[in-house]
Amino acid sequence: MKHTPVKIDSTDSHALATASLENLYRIFTVPEAPNSTLGAIDKEISDNLMGFLTDRIVARERSLKAIEADFSDSDIPEVPQFVSDYTEFVLDKLVAQSVHTAAPGFIGHMATPLPHFMLPLSRIMVALNQNLVKIETSKAFTPLERQVLGMLHGLVYERNADFYADNLHNSRRALGSFCSGGTTANITALWVARNQMFRPDGDFQGLAREGIANAMLHAGYRKLAIVVSERGHYSLSKAADVLGIGRNNVISVPTDARSKIDLKALRATCARLQSEQVGIVSIVGIAGATETGQVDPLTEMAAIAADVGAHFHVDAAWGGPTLMSDTYKPILKGIELADSVTIDAHKQLYVPMGAGMVVFKDPQALGAVEHHAEYILRAGSKDLGQYSMEGSRPGMAMLVHAAFHIIGRKGYEIIIDQNVEKAKAFARMIDAHSDFELITDPELNILNYRYAPAAVQSRLASASSAEQMVINDVLDRANKRIQKQQRAAGKTFVSRTRFSQHRYGGQPVSVFRVVMANPMTTLETLRTILNEQCDLAQRDGTRAILSELDALA
Repeated sequence: MKHTPVKIDSTDSHALATASLENLYRIFTVPEAPNSTLGAIDKEISDNLMGFLTDRIVARERSLKAIEADFSDSDIPEVPQFVSDYTEFVLDKLVAQSVHTAAPGFIGHMATPLPHFMLPLSRIMVALNQNLVKIETSKAFTPLERQVLGMLHGLVYERNADFYADNLHNSRRALGSFCSGGTTANITALWVARNQMFRPDGDFQGLAREGIANAMLHAGYRKLAIVVSERGHYSLSKAADVLGIGRNNVISVPTDARSKIDLKALRATCARLQSEQVGIVSIVGIAGATETGQVDPLTEMAAIAADVGAHFHVDAAWGGPTLMSDTYKPILKGIELADSVTIDAHKQLYVPMGAGMVVFKDPQALGAVEHHAEYILRAGSKDLGQYSMEGSRPGMAMLVHAAFHIIGRKGYEIIIDQNVEKAKAFARMIDAHSDFELITDPELNILNYRYAPAAVQSRLASASSAEQMVINDVLDRANKRIQKQQRAAGKTFVSRTRFSQHRYGGQPVSVFRVVMANPMTTLETLRTILNEQCDLAQRDGTRAILSELDALA
C-alpha cells in the first residue's frame, strides 16, 4: 500500500522572523507545534520512515550544477527565518535530492538502512548533547563507551571474563578508541603502531616528543613504510600523509587470482624493504575489501608481521561483524592475532553514519598516543579523549550499545547469513545469464560483474592478449554507460569500480559492484536490476559502442 505523505500548508510569501531575545528564548524552549511543517514531518518520519524516504526523495536525476545553484549564497542570513519556511527549503532542495540509501534496489553502496528504533534513540542522544572527550561532559556515557569497546574487543579477541573485569574501566588502560569512522580508526591504529615502533630508549625520548626526523636518525632508517595489498583502502594513504610516512611509502602488494594478498609477494616485499633500511611500521590485512569483499589470509600475514617485527593491523571496517555468524566467522580466521582491528558500526552494525571503532589486543597500547591537559584530560582519569585523535565527540556509542542489545548477536547472525547467501545467489544468477560475466565470486556479501554479451565472451576466450585489451576497452565504455543510465533513471543503483584481472593478464577492467546489506533486498529485486541493465544495453548509445566490436572482427 502506497504511503501518503502528510500535506503541509505553505504560502508563496516567506516572511522573516524578528531577531529578538524573546524569539531566541522561544527556539530554545518551545517545541514546534504538531500541525507545523516541522511537526508534521517529524510525525511522518516516525509513522513510516520508509514511506517518507520513498515519497520525499525524488528519483529524477538533477545535475550537480543545478543543485549547487540552491547552495550558492555565501552570506550568513542577517535576519532569521521561520522554522517552517526553512523546513520547506530542506524538503525541496535537500531531502528531494538525497540518495535513497535504504531502497532495496540501491545495492551499490555501503550505507545500510537503519532499524526504526534508531530514530527516537538518536533524538535522545542529540537532546543530551554529551561530549565524550571527558567524564565532566559525558558522565555515564564514558563507561557506556568503554563497555561498547569491550564488547567489540570480546568479539575479536575472546578473552576471558577476568581480563575484561581488569581492563574495561581501568583508568590506566583502554581496549580501543571510538572514532567518527573507519578512516580515523585506521589512522589511530597506525598512529599507535608508529609511536610504539619508536618508544623512548635511553637518551631518546620517543617519537611522540622528538619527532619523526630524530626517531629515524636514532633507529637508522632511511624511510618508513606501510605494507598492504593493492586492494587497500585509501584511508591508509591518508594515514601515511598525516603521520609523516608519505603516501609513496604505502607499499602495494599484488593480489592473487582470488583478489587476496599474494603471500609470496608480501614476503619478498618485506625482505626488500628491510634490505633497503626501510622500517615497516605496519602490515595491514583486509577483512572485507571495499571493492571485492575478499578477506586476506590473516593467519599467515600475522606470522609474517611477527617475523619482521611489524605491527599487524586488520582493516575489518566492512567485514568485522561477520564474526557474529557461526557459519561465516571462520573466513576471518586469524583476526584474533592482529595487534589492532578496525570495525565500522555505520556499516554492518546498522548504526547511523559517524561511528567507527578500533580495538587493540594490548590494553596498554593506546598509551603510546596518550595526551593530557590539566583543564580537561587529567592523568589518571578514565576519559577516553586522552587516547583519541579527535577531541570533542558525540555519544554515538549509545546507538551501538542499543543495536547490540536490541538486535543481539543472534539477530546479527541472521542478517549477515542472509546477506552472504543473497550475494551467492546473485552470483549464480549472473553466472547463469549469457550476457553477464561474473568477475569475483563473493566470499562475503560484495561481488563484481559486468555486462558482456555471450558473443563477446566467446571472442574474449579465444583472443590474444592484445585483442583482449581492445575488447575490454569497448566493454569498459559500455558498462560505464549502463551504470550511469541506471543511476540517472533512479529506480535501482549499482556502483562501478575498476581493477586488474588475472584472467586478462592483469589488465584493469570496469565492473559493476554490488553490496548485499539491505535485509529488504530480495531475489526478485536482483532479477529486476539485471533486467534493467539488459534493457539499458539495448539503447542506441550502448549498442553503438558494442557495434565497434563487429567492425573490429
